[in-house]
Amino acid sequence: MVGLIDTADGARAEWTFPAEPGTARHARHAVRDTLHSWGLPPTLRDLAVLLVSELVTNSLRYTSGPIGVRLVGRSAALLVEISDPLPDPPTERLSGPEDEGGRGLRLVACSALRWGTRRGKTGKTVWFELPLPG
Repeated sequence: MVGLIDTADGARAEWTFPAEPGTARHARHAVRDTLHSWGLPPTLRDLAVLLVSELVTNSLRYTSGPIGVRLVGRSAALLVEISDPLPDPPTERLSGPEDEGGRGLRLVACSALRWGTRRGKTGKTVWFELPLPG
């Protein structure tokens, strides 16, 4: 389920979670624990965990296949990727004040240095970057 790899140019961690209740909670704990072990500050950990939770929850809403979470720590930025088997990228939408959902991608767009989506052989990946302390 997890592979932690330290390399010359940074560190990586990867998980694959089933699309079932509790997955967002497991992903949050895995990301928080890993970023803590990498010595990253609490504010960065909290933001990364929040955004991972939003994207994993979005995947859970629309897929029944496995959900991948990948962290790549580099010198300038933390890259976070959330993958699922659906080929269509999510769409950012405007939510009204009474809407219960629809804010996840907007939150990612406003909080990350950069973000985007890409198609893969078996689905899509939504990714974002957060700045690492210098």
